[in-house]
Amino acid sequence: MFLAPILILLLMSFIFNNNETTNVSVATVGVSKSINRELDSIKHVKVTEYDTNQKAKQSLDDEQNDAIVEKDGNNFRLTYANTDASKTNAVKMAFGNALTANSISELKQGLKKSTAAISELQAKLASITKTKVNAPQESSQPQAPKLINHYVYGDANTSFFDKILPILMGFFVFFFVFLVSGMALLKERTSGTLDRLLATPVKRSEIVFGYMLSYGVIAILQTIVIVLVTIGLLGTEVVGSVFNIIVINLLLALVALAFGILLSTFANSEFQMMQFIPLVIVPQVFFAGIIPLDSMADWVRNISYIIPLKYAGDAVSQIMMRGTSLFDLGGDIGVLLIFLVVLTILNIIGLKRYRKV
Repeated sequence: MFLAPILILLLMSFIFNNNETTNVSVATVGVSKSINRELDSIKHVKVTEYDTNQKAKQSLDDEQNDAIVEKDGNNFRLTYANTDASKTNAVKMAFGNALTANSISELKQGLKKSTAAISELQAKLASITKTKVNAPQESSQPQAPKLINHYVYGDANTSFFDKILPILMGFFVFFFVFLVSGMALLKERTSGTLDRLLATPVKRSEIVFGYMLSYGVIAILQTIVIVLVTIGLLGTEVVGSVFNIIVINLLLALVALAFGILLSTFANSEFQMMQFIPLVIVPQVFFAGIIPLDSMADWVRNISYIIPLKYAGDAVSQIMMRGTSLFDLGGDIGVLLIFLVVLTILNIIGLKRYRKV
């Protein structure tokens, strides 16, 4: 009760005090040197020039860049990955500022060159002014370039909520499965059911697998309901397979199930089990990606690598926004499986303290 609030406040201090402006990477194709220079001079913006649009698109697919800027005649075509609305807005603002700065620079150079011809321009202006009375003429000034926006995922209305939705989906799966499994096993232990079971010749591993199998059925049903309702009710765009999303969240649910069973062995009452929530659940929220990880200091960001929800959130985000298959998510799936195996082994070892020899 006393340590959990202190821990949460420290975590919040580390996260928000080390918060920085979001960095973005932009690929350019056929853009003038002056605009590239202006864009690259903007803080937190990195510019990479490419010879062909195909190479630039490949860099966008490989997540090396957040957007592509391509010269299209007098206009500019901007393609955004749009998996993070904050980065999309940052690119829009940065490129707009770069265009403005480049226009001002060109105007200054034009004014310097025209200084020597002021008298001639005045004479022409007087002549044009006289002819306007009889026959107005169209302006010959070049039109300002237009920005044509294209979004790989979503559209202009895609918000930051769309980015954190895969993480929120996994968070609710993790939280409720963790709570149900922990409370259920704790009740069986406090009521004496577990003690009677441990008095039989049944192996500890069989008991753990039995609990995981029984509560796993509940976890499967709950996961499917959460995923389908989240996608169907909120109308979220899903590029990849809904089945793959369910598979990842089921794996996360099994991790939460094993986690809940493990922590229930250290609690003597439901009240003590509830006290684990700030210590286990709250850090999942901070370091799973709901708060942008790339805006944190490196040492704070490294804490996220021991958070199972981060890997599930990354995998589901890749499926929803890029259509990535399960075979290309071997790293995230592998880490979740490691969590599951380690927690299961710890559960088997943890039951040893309750077995009376």
